[in-house]
Amino acid sequence: MKLYSKIGIGFIACASLAFISPALKPLKTVHVVIDAGHGGHDFGAKNNAAIEKEIVAQIASKIKAQNTDKAIVLHFTRNEDEFVELHSRAALINSIQPDLFISLHVNANANHQKSGLEFFINEQNSTTVEQSKEIATQLNTRLPQQTALKGNTIIKNAPFMVLKKATVPGVLIELGYLTNENDKRTLTNETEQTKIANTILDVVSTLK
Repeated sequence: MKLYSKIGIGFIACASLAFISPALKPLKTVHVVIDAGHGGHDFGAKNNAAIEKEIVAQIASKIKAQNTDKAIVLHFTRNEDEFVELHSRAALINSIQPDLFISLHVNANANHQKSGLEFFINEQNSTTVEQSKEIATQLNTRLPQQTALKGNTIIKNAPFMVLKKATVPGVLIELGYLTNENDKRTLTNETEQTKIANTILDVVSTLK
């Protein structure tokens, strides 16, 4: 009787182990390069005290501060107010070979009514164009939903050097127009900058 009991207990234990879920597969580590445009003597777009190089650096800094996901590893083409040549930015991106790079910029136009986001990719790079377009589309959908920025429906192709020379998926974002008062108010607002940073991180997390 005791032998049968031991056999029964052993069978139950083995059966229980069979239903234990296997260990979860660890999430993929995603490497992303954030390229804050301009810097140093290159101010970019300006409207009085609002300066492109400072705004994009502030947003890049917030992306770094808001990232609490250890599976997302961030790299930056500049970490301070310094001028970095475009070919050097592309070379750094290619040396890292990240899953994605995002180049942050701010626009200006003689027409002060012009406003909203613009997204650019390199359609000539056939191996990365689809992923670049997918990320740009997601950003174009989420940023207007989660921030005060207006969206634009077209993802554009552009021969910008950082897009042309980089060999990995990439998106260049013009986050709005400093020459438009509503856009400028959004881009210089710390709360809105944090929303922009968090939205970019939300999209990056889909690469895991």
